[in-house]
Amino acid sequence: MATFIMSVKYTSKSLKGISGKRTDEATELLKEHGGELKAGYALLGDTDLVLVVELPDNASAMKASVALSRLLAVSINTAPAMSIKEFDKLLG
Repeated sequence: MATFIMSVKYTSKSLKGISGKRTDEATELLKEHGGELKAGYALLGDTDLVLVVELPDNASAMKASVALSRLLAVSINTAPAMSIKEFDKLLG
């Protein structure tokens, strides 16, 4: 499984629907794409949420990102990530 960081920005429409139920729906959608929500954080500033997810590959990440955007009416920027330990090994 690969790790991805999803930076989420709310829209005026999505702000009206914030709920635990919607979070559960988003978590289930990730599972449907073969993934798992590892962590999620609400932020102050330009980015409203950061999600750390594991998905099988880039194609799955793209599909999940678009599906989440449609489901939640949010804007998502998805980027592949690796742990510092993996990074050090790669370049070390």
